[in-house]
Amino acid sequence: MAPPPKPNRREAAEAQPRSAGGGEGVAETGRPSRGAAASSTQAVHVEGVIRRFGATVALAGVDLDVAEGTVFGLLGPNGAGKTTLVRVLATLLMPDAGRAEVFGHDVVHEAAVVRRLLGLTGQFAAVDEILTGRENLQMFGRLFDLSPSEARRRTSDLLERFELTDAADRPARTYSGGMRRRLDLASSLLTRPKILFLDEPTTGLDPRSRNEIWAIVRDLVRDGTTIMLTTQYLEEADQLADRIAVIDHGRVIAQGTGNELKDQVGGQILEVELTSAASRDEAQSVLSGVGCGDPEPGERLDQLTLPAPRDGLELIEDAASALRHAGIGVSNLGLRRPTLDDVFLQLTGAPPSENGASPDAP
Repeated sequence: MAPPPKPNRREAAEAQPRSAGGGEGVAETGRPSRGAAASSTQAVHVEGVIRRFGATVALAGVDLDVAEGTVFGLLGPNGAGKTTLVRVLATLLMPDAGRAEVFGHDVVHEAAVVRRLLGLTGQFAAVDEILTGRENLQMFGRLFDLSPSEARRRTSDLLERFELTDAADRPARTYSGGMRRRLDLASSLLTRPKILFLDEPTTGLDPRSRNEIWAIVRDLVRDGTTIMLTTQYLEEADQLADRIAVIDHGRVIAQGTGNELKDQVGGQILEVELTSAASRDEAQSVLSGVGCGDPEPGERLDQLTLPAPRDGLELIEDAASALRHAGIGVSNLGLRRPTLDDVFLQLTGAPPSENGASPDAP
């Protein structure tokens, strides 16, 4: 395959953010950057950002800040606005209102500068299956306006770092899903970005490949890279993110560390596994009588997960006694601390998608 023609610097700058969704470009709206007034430790500042697609409001006034050198997680159901926000920050979409800055630079008025600071890995691995892994990275290096020698050098470094050296000269179509994802992530690091946007980076990967991506993310943060991560996997956010924002219907409805969000649920969670799903409604009524809240939605009718009104053995004893007197069979009964799943359910009213198959809002 013939090498691509060398782009000029303007084309290279515009090519840098890569996303499976593409983008409409950048128009001249919004407010100018605060420049030197921006905090030196603030990687991202978003204030009142609105984005509409016709009658659909994808972002309805988002406010958030991301500290430099941290992992910031965006959690939300399909269509919540996560990908739309990432595309605004990556200068691929223009906000209809509000302000967004990356390292103090306005994403509208200073789009070319912002693009030189960031890397973007979309929801689907953007690799050419005909080219080898090495050829893919060298091609992106040339598109990013690296010299031929620098593109080769950085390609070799990244292949080694991502443990792809042995497969470097094989066509990408022969790679596993995890290998393609690592190759895609490597291509986003050719320019050594200060901030990396990862849009659902482990969707569809097996647990081993997911752990490999997690290890890479931790290494990048140790090296000083700021990462903004969108995910529907609660464990992923809990494992990686220093701070988390829950976004739903285009609004940030909660922010904090994982523990801070769990504390919002409060208390503990009572889990009851019934011997028969037919007794679910009666069991719920009985547990309500000892002070338990409404059960969380779930797929198994023989299980009830309810907010516990108080801690300790007293609640377990009261719940067990009430269920026994009502003649309701129970195979398991216990208390646990809230998880991010409980936070998500309480805030959005629905469990997160586990397959990540449906894309976010445009």
